[in-house]
Amino acid sequence: MARWNVGRLAFVAPGMEAIDISQLILRLVLGGVMLAHGIKHARGRKKTGAWFGSIGFRAPDLQWFASTATEIGVGLMLIVGFVTAAAVAGVIGILTVAYVSVHRSVGFWVTARPDEGWEYIMALAAIGAAVAITGPGSASIDSAIGLDVYLDGWVGAAALGFGVVAAAVQLATFFRPPVASEPTSPPK
Repeated sequence: MARWNVGRLAFVAPGMEAIDISQLILRLVLGGVMLAHGIKHARGRKKTGAWFGSIGFRAPDLQWFASTATEIGVGLMLIVGFVTAAAVAGVIGILTVAYVSVHRSVGFWVTARPDEGWEYIMALAAIGAAVAITGPGSASIDSAIGLDVYLDGWVGAAALGFGVVAAAVQLATFFRPPVASEPTSPPK
């Protein structure tokens, strides 16, 4: 691969190509967001569990644990670049569940209230897809142990598909959206 002229960034990351710096930035941003969400859920166990129940998930405490553990785990994995494709599969799974269970019915705009639309999770999914397909980059544990050559391209694309399939299984097993009540006629 040809070296990119990274100019002033060379002092920050000598020997790294521009794509490596881009991959690092994307991993840090996506990993940081997922880690922050996981920590928020960990701190609000009762509230988050109740929320899962209110939107139609069976076993809401299990959903709280699974989402919290996944968000914290994939966040840390992305930040350090360890088994990056698997981490992105976890992100895509979380985002697919979020899209189906909450965001798709609201529309595109994240500023829609009382719930948010799907523009934000689409942006996170796009970052995840970019990381999965381009690989973890040289500033990663994957690169240090030689896994990076196996975790990009088609393997990354397959990881995206695996995340969607895992989400579909989770939704089919646990998600039963509340049925909207029939409108009642006004009293006469």
